[in-house]
Amino acid sequence: MTQSLEDYLKAIGLLADRGKNVREVRITDVAARLGVSKPSAVVAVKALEKQGFLKHERYSNVILTEKGEEKAAEIKGRYEFILSFLKDMLGVSQKTAEQDSCKMEHILSKETLEKMKNLIELF
Repeated sequence: MTQSLEDYLKAIGLLADRGKNVREVRITDVAARLGVSKPSAVVAVKALEKQGFLKHERYSNVILTEKGEEKAAEIKGRYEFILSFLKDMLGVSQKTAEQDSCKMEHILSKETLEKMKNLIELF
């Protein structure tokens, strides 16, 4: 999965968490959250649907599948851990930590994340 599609899936997961129906999200909301056009969001949603992460029919809401919910939670968890690590362990400012976390969540290996978690446990 590309970094861009991970960003879309994370955004859909975050939007779904806020809704009354925990799984449904509007394309318009996804586009607004990511600052992209609706056609760009539709292209990404179609790609995620082909991979089995969500369901979407034309003119209806995006619905995360179980696989999509799990992957979105995983991506969100990586982001939140890195954000916390940067802010709490290293003293990075909120704004910088948010920007860096968004980039780092895509490139850090599982091994590196585990080592970071182990380091936190020492304190």
